[in-house]
Amino acid sequence: MSDFSHLKAKIRDVDNFPIDGVQFKDITPLLEDKDSFREAIEWLTEQFKGKDIDKVVGIDARGFLLASAVAYLLHAGMVIIRKKGKLPWTTILREHDLEYGKGALEVHVDSIKKGERVLVIDDVLATGGTVEAAVKLVEHLGGEVIGLGFLLELPIGGREKLKKYKIESLIRY
Repeated sequence: MSDFSHLKAKIRDVDNFPIDGVQFKDITPLLEDKDSFREAIEWLTEQFKGKDIDKVVGIDARGFLLASAVAYLLHAGMVIIRKKGKLPWTTILREHDLEYGKGALEVHVDSIKKGERVLVIDDVLATGGTVEAAVKLVEHLGGEVIGLGFLLELPIGGREKLKKYKIESLIRY
């Protein structure tokens, strides 16, 4: 396994955001650096190469930035899972717990077809609530979740919650 400390150094800690007591991991400095961004995307893609991925799901909103590039490199379709009320067509909804509240995600009902092999990408794996909701949406539509990919992972229960899936995280805290 490579040492990604040079990429970890690009992650900015922001105290008390979005609420008091939370230390937010800001990935924008990593994304803004062309070499770091490229390395992160290539690493995420490499973890799932040769898995015959049909669709890559990106979770609202930072997950879109990573998933679209990975989908392109894997020659797969791109599916967006958004916060409630943001998609323009018929959707299904899944509510979930966040580290600091509640949320709800939606996906278009025709985004994933039965039997399609799906990779789910997001920026951070924390408690796993958001990703678990996305996985359940994919599975409800008949997709087979091949794996979960993250730019970074916090040790606060997400990996354990999602242990039945292949999980790849570039940076682990």
